[in-house]
Amino acid sequence: MGGMSVTIDITGLPLERVCVVPSPLAELGMALHALSEPGHHPELRGWATAVSSRLDPCLADRLCEADFLWRTTFSDVFAPFAGLPGGRATPGATLAEELDQLDKLTDEQFVNAALEFTCQLRYDVREPGPLDDPELRRRSLELAAARGAVQERFTRRLLTDPPAVRAWFRQLMLDCDDAFFADTWARVQPQLAADARHKTELLRRKGLGEALASLSGAVSLDEEAGLVTVDKLLVGRTATGDGGLVLVPTSLGWPHVMVLHRYGWQPSIAYPASVPRPQAPSVEQLTRRLEALAHPVRMRLCRHLARAPHTTSELADAHGMSAPEISRHLTVLKKAGLVTDCRRGRYVQHQLDLSTVARLGSDFIEGVLR
Repeated sequence: MGGMSVTIDITGLPLERVCVVPSPLAELGMALHALSEPGHHPELRGWATAVSSRLDPCLADRLCEADFLWRTTFSDVFAPFAGLPGGRATPGATLAEELDQLDKLTDEQFVNAALEFTCQLRYDVREPGPLDDPELRRRSLELAAARGAVQERFTRRLLTDPPAVRAWFRQLMLDCDDAFFADTWARVQPQLAADARHKTELLRRKGLGEALASLSGAVSLDEEAGLVTVDKLLVGRTATGDGGLVLVPTSLGWPHVMVLHRYGWQPSIAYPASVPRPQAPSVEQLTRRLEALAHPVRMRLCRHLARAPHTTSELADAHGMSAPEISRHLTVLKKAGLVTDCRRGRYVQHQLDLSTVARLGSDFIEGVLR
């Protein structure tokens, strides 16, 4: 094949060793990528704004410390299943299971996967890593320093004490789960499971070629040569050997197609699941939204609820109104789909659905041009 591409040699790969499995950890990685590069993912801007605006500043700072793991390159620390011995593991069903898989990687595997951003390691051939090779270690630090002080500090910590950085990374992922990802995963998981079932069915009925072609226009199979080719801006080679091939559907990763082709790791392709993109609301619903926001009291309530969730009585106190008056205004905002409820113990808190509000502009344009 001419051009830039990654190839996977699948000679002798039986169909039952091709698995389509969603990965909560990979999806969390995609979520972090979309948060750090909202411009790349305009359709997630509403979601990204909503999450960022509610992020605890301390957590946001910790995310900045590690953002090279997902910002420009997408690190294999988000696909630990692929590094487990035997080449037959698949992603865990829960984030906790996948973080346990991450704990099973060797320090060397973890360090090499985390240092991908320095681009110093030949990715698809066997080479000593910076933990064993002082020259490589020096070079890793130099390349990290070129990316800034934060990366250099992280790399130094990583090379000095890999277990401490792994524990730190694990805790960071759990804190993201508490802060925002558990909700996001609950929303996208059913779509990803449905996509995985659909692709598995296609694999069984029509074979690997059709299934791969359905992932993306960038993926193709040459049956005779036993080669899967993925058009990418890099050149790489890998093989399934006596392991398997894992296809990972992602919702937040759209439109990226990623190929894991690290030496000694199981090959895997993360592809954008064919999930329904949010439908623009009807003109009637759009009118309801704009009218709901046109009232000065409701506009004030929205400003309040954009910053944090509040109960009806908190809003009544803050705005010098009675609870029933506040309730009436909240009902209008809820009917318009702009405000949602969340129960915290005995209390019901109301919050502005920032992703809906963020879509209003483009929804309005679609509505008036339809």
